[in-house]
This record gives sequence, C-alpha cells and structure tokens, in this order.
Amino acid sequence: MNDRPIRNLEALAAAIPDGAKLAIPADYSGVAMAATRALIRRGAKNLHLVCVPTSGLQADMLIGAGAAAIVETSAVTLGEFGRAPRFNEAVRLGKIEIRDSTCPAIHAGLQAAEKGLPFMPIRGILGADLLANRRDWKVIDNPFAEGDPIVVVPSITPDVALFHAPLADREGNVWIGRRRELMSMAHAAKRTLATVESISETSLFADESLAAGVIPAIYVEAVVEARRGARPLGLWDAYEADDAFLAKYAANAETEAGFAETLEPWLAGSPLAAE
Repeated sequence: MNDRPIRNLEALAAAIPDGAKLAIPADYSGVAMAATRALIRRGAKNLHLVCVPTSGLQADMLIGAGAAAIVETSAVTLGEFGRAPRFNEAVRLGKIEIRDSTCPAIHAGLQAAEKGLPFMPIRGILGADLLANRRDWKVIDNPFAEGDPIVVVPSITPDVALFHAPLADREGNVWIGRRRELMSMAHAAKRTLATVESISETSLFADESLAAGVIPAIYVEAVVEARRGARPLGLWDAYEADDAFLAKYAANAETEAGFAETLEPWLAGSPLAAE
C-alpha cells in the first residue's frame, strides 16, 4: 500500500509496484493509456498482466517497454490493425511467460475472487489442449452427478485493477455504465486505481440513471482526472480511437527500433501521439 496520496498520474504509476499482478481491460472497455504512459516512464518491471479478457495496444506497449514478465490472457491483438508485434516477438523469443486462457476462464477466475472462493467450475474448456498447458486448472467429478466431469479454474486476485472511465465523483465512486467487467475487476482486486475524463461535484448515486453503473468508492483506492486518458484508444460515447496512430504503431512496432521510434514521442506526450 502506498502511503502517499495519489493526486496525479505520476503518483498513480508509483503506487503500482514492480512485480504486481495488474488487471487491465480489453480495448473496448476503457483502457488507462495515460496511466500506462506514466507507468512506462517510471520504468515499471516484472508486471503480471491479467487481460480481462484480452488486451491490445496497452499490453503490447508494456511488453515492448520491458515492463511485463507474465501475460495471462485469451488474446493480445491490435484487432483490425493486425497482430500485436511486440507481444508476438516476446513470445517467440521467450521473453515473457504466457499463461494461455479463454475469455470465460478469465471471467470465472475473477468471479471466484469476487465471491471469496478458491476456484470456479467451468465447462467450455473440457477436452481443450489448454488443459495440458495449465497445470493449475483441474478436472474433477461433479459432486452432484456421477460421471459428469467439470473443470475448475483458480481464483484470480489481482494486486491492482487499472482502467479508465468517463466519470467519477469526489467521494471516489466511478461510473462504468454497462462495462460490468470493470466491476468484476474492482471487486476481485486488492486495490483499484482509476483514471476518468471528469469528476462530478455531486454523488453519482444521487442520479438514478447513473447509479446502477457505478462502482462504489469502497472498492476504489484512488481516482485521477485524465482528460482523453484512453487515447490513442477510444472511450465509449466520448471519442473514437486514433486510427492513424494505431496503423502507424502496428507497422513500426514490427521491429524493436521502430517500436522505440514510435514510443518515444508518445511517452513525451507529443500532440500527434497524445491527441
């Protein structure tokens, strides 16, 4: 636990220790890219990324910058812009440990942690090759039906959940709309850090139209205002992704030199890269 107040992106990045198990959302869910910039700037190392349930640019940048040691995910991809080049290269060279998963298994592991359970049963991966590579996944007999095997996956308890959302209030409540995976992340994690587009002066629970989509402050350690904090990715109902940046990144990051050439101005916060 960081004993200094988290009031800006630099303090937020400092509050995520090296080696932390860090839960991050898919590109469509509200990715804290401004915080990721601060995390890379501070030289974060040995992170265990838990992608909920996939990741793209955020994971690829953290891997390329040498910040990630373990990646637990069902996929890392840049979507319509192609493969995630730094992720693929790191896997090929054995620079990171991959804990291959599926989308339902990631969600099930988080749900187990939400409920304080050691594991969660799941059916969809019976017979899959993944079972040979995930020694921590077990096939057991259904105790309520003889001859009915079922897979159990261990709970996933992130040290930190990190995401970006449109709105919070001064009490620390965070509005995530219908992005329920962010709620699961916050419930499952030991600590939750969020960046937001803006901070309301009135409680989000006072507005009936917002209340159902609010993560209560009891689950949130800190909120930092970071306008356009998901860029160059998009944020639902707020702004679109920067397709020009993503296309350039996908092409340049095929090589380590090209990745560094693209990353450097983004870390510096140049108008082209940041806006």
